[in-house]
Amino acid sequence: MAQARINGIALRGIVSALPVGVEDVTHLAARFGTDQAERIAAATGIHRRHIAAPSQCMSDLALPAARDLLDRLGWGGDSVDLLICVTQTPDHPLPATACLLQHRLGLGKQCAAFDVGLGCSGYVYGLWLTASLLAGMGRGRALLVAGDTTSRTMAPDDRSVAPLFGDAATVTALEWDLDGSCLTVDTGTDGAGAPYLIQPGGGARQPDGPLLFMDGTQVFAFTLREVPKTIAATLTLAGSDIKSVDHVVLHQANEMMLRRLGAKIGAREDQLVMALADRGNTSSATIPLAMTDALSYPLMSGKRTLLLCGFGVGWSWGTAVWTTGPARVCRTILVDQTSTVIPAG
Repeated sequence: MAQARINGIALRGIVSALPVGVEDVTHLAARFGTDQAERIAAATGIHRRHIAAPSQCMSDLALPAARDLLDRLGWGGDSVDLLICVTQTPDHPLPATACLLQHRLGLGKQCAAFDVGLGCSGYVYGLWLTASLLAGMGRGRALLVAGDTTSRTMAPDDRSVAPLFGDAATVTALEWDLDGSCLTVDTGTDGAGAPYLIQPGGGARQPDGPLLFMDGTQVFAFTLREVPKTIAATLTLAGSDIKSVDHVVLHQANEMMLRRLGAKIGAREDQLVMALADRGNTSSATIPLAMTDALSYPLMSGKRTLLLCGFGVGWSWGTAVWTTGPARVCRTILVDQTSTVIPAG
């Protein structure tokens, strides 16, 4: 396992963006039948998901989220030193989506920008990378983008994946600050799990071919085997325990899995964040999206101790314990096909 403790990292804000298109249980019923659709919703806790339009890429969601965040923070483009984009659905095989966003956002040429090709664990890895680079510079501001349009990778009639996954992009603003708190991270990988959650086609090995495949039984077994261990290791490294955590934000895979994990790690009902009923599994975006959906008020009100854990495709996992806040921005927006923010209400 790789572990780290990084001081001086401050959370300034998070904005999550969802496409306006929605699929709900009625759409599933038309495909799989009413009884099957209702059983899936009851088992997973997922009742509706936001789905990107055919012309809408992940960067089209991330762009208005980043603009909104920069605007509300009062950060100019030239003040951002780092842009990391965590995604498994980039706009193109090359160049990196981070480079496209750097240009579209009008960030300065001094800004380092690159992609990270991780999914469910990606947000924690992104935090670790961003914090490490800011600490290495001893200064600076960063944008961490985490998002996917997983609906593009699925067969709509595959009931093992189609009812679960939604689309979203999130942008987190981080800043080096001597008064910022410590980020404690534990990560791990087991590539033996690759065949159980995979999109075989689309890469150099197999340019064309099958869409997303998931063996749910193997995913569940991996999760219950590895996730409690990484959470325990991170809490020990942080000199903390589960009782000291304000909010437990796990990768929002499905409700049954989250409740089983919560019980195994001893999380109380009021600690465990559940924010997937109207979002589904949004891959790399689930953790920050859950934060903007469920924790906006507490994160903007004062310091909070967070336990964040992402796990899945790879197999890959990462856990962070972080006392941070207050954030200045924490909100979820809706975005249409022209990357225009739809006013609330």
